[in-house]
Amino acid sequence: MNPLQMLLILRARYKAALIVAFVTVAVGTAGIMQVPKKYTAETTVMVDIRAPDPVAAALIPATMMNPVTLGSQVDVILSNRTARKVVKLLNLDQSPAARQQWLNVGEGKGKLEDWLANLLLKGLKVVPSRDSNLIRITFEGADPGFVEAVANAFAQSYIESAIELKVEPARQYARWFGDQAKVLRENVEKAQARMSEFQKQKGFVGTDETLDNETAKLNDLSARLTAAQSETRDVQSKLRGGSIAFETLPEVQQNSVILGLRSEIARVERGLKDAAANLGNKHPQYQRMEFEYAELKKRLEAETRIIVNSISSIGAVGKTREAELIAAIEAQKKKLLQLKGGRDELAVLMRDVETAKRAYDAVTTRFNQTSLESQATQTNISVLTPAVEPITPSFPKPLPITLLMAIGVGIVLGGAWAIALEMLDHRVRSTHDLAEMLQLPVLGVIARASRPNRLAFWRRRPALALK
Repeated sequence: MNPLQMLLILRARYKAALIVAFVTVAVGTAGIMQVPKKYTAETTVMVDIRAPDPVAAALIPATMMNPVTLGSQVDVILSNRTARKVVKLLNLDQSPAARQQWLNVGEGKGKLEDWLANLLLKGLKVVPSRDSNLIRITFEGADPGFVEAVANAFAQSYIESAIELKVEPARQYARWFGDQAKVLRENVEKAQARMSEFQKQKGFVGTDETLDNETAKLNDLSARLTAAQSETRDVQSKLRGGSIAFETLPEVQQNSVILGLRSEIARVERGLKDAAANLGNKHPQYQRMEFEYAELKKRLEAETRIIVNSISSIGAVGKTREAELIAAIEAQKKKLLQLKGGRDELAVLMRDVETAKRAYDAVTTRFNQTSLESQATQTNISVLTPAVEPITPSFPKPLPITLLMAIGVGIVLGGAWAIALEMLDHRVRSTHDLAEMLQLPVLGVIARASRPNRLAFWRRRPALALK
């Protein structure tokens, strides 16, 4: 169907089209006049990605604020939790009219608060911005003052819900870390008690000073043992030569008494030689000098024996001292090993205490941080444009706009009605219809007799037109 055919159909059935158009305009205008007016209030909130965390003082990464995140924020606004907050904020559950409406319409099922929340959500519309971090909250209702209050209440409740959603996990973490801190504190106290009890039993102070002192004592005993063993070996080597070697001992040769006796013996020997040469062996003086010489020899042997005995005594004492030093060294080694074992055990206990302290400090730090987070009241959401009471209704539109819309709809419906009638009762309106129906070429057209035609869409043509 070409445009010319449509114009011919409208020309032929203009009355029906006009009737449908007028009826549509009349009914539409009357209906719109009877429709209750609805008002729309809009508030805009902004999610600021540059706002730092109040506890960690760190910026939220820009990648965290994407359309998905804004979509999550929209879901928070549209949640029943936020709507219940609006009900509480506006005291709607305290309204007798709301309660009566709940009893009549909702039949008193469920909770009044939930029923009112769902009722508010039906008039709420939330649209996130594609190019910014803005979220538009729109509420529609019959009372302009009420829709303003509800839109602003939704913005405020959304901010409170965002704070609670951030704070509640922090509170749970704080409680958990608090419980863990109590357990870890008990572990620290138990570890310290075990270490203190061990120190009391073993007498350790937890430092290496005692071990160093005992090691120094062991080294001193070892040095003394070495000296004693050297002295004993020296005495044994001195006594190993027999009586002949005794006279060559330094102690014998350097003894003043021995030196004096040897000098007297040498003097008496000289006197004996002189007496033997001058007086003879039988002379009393020679015999007296010989007796004196024998006495000096006895005294020299006695003194030498005394010195040798003293050296032997020194060797015996040295062996005894050496045995004592060996026993002392063994005892010191045993004590040192005990000290080292105790020190190692004490080190283990000290490590247990340090580990328990580190775990306790880490949990305490996290507990303090989560406690601060659980008390935070700041948020990165703020109201950019609060809702104001609307002056004109959002529906229906003003009367001139409504009439224009009704006229447009009437024209469309009238034209559609005319075409529908033509489809039900198809007629020949033009040469094109005739040629299409007969499948024959048109040779000429006989026009109607000339009479005024006020609704003609074109000028009169001659009575006969040949092709």
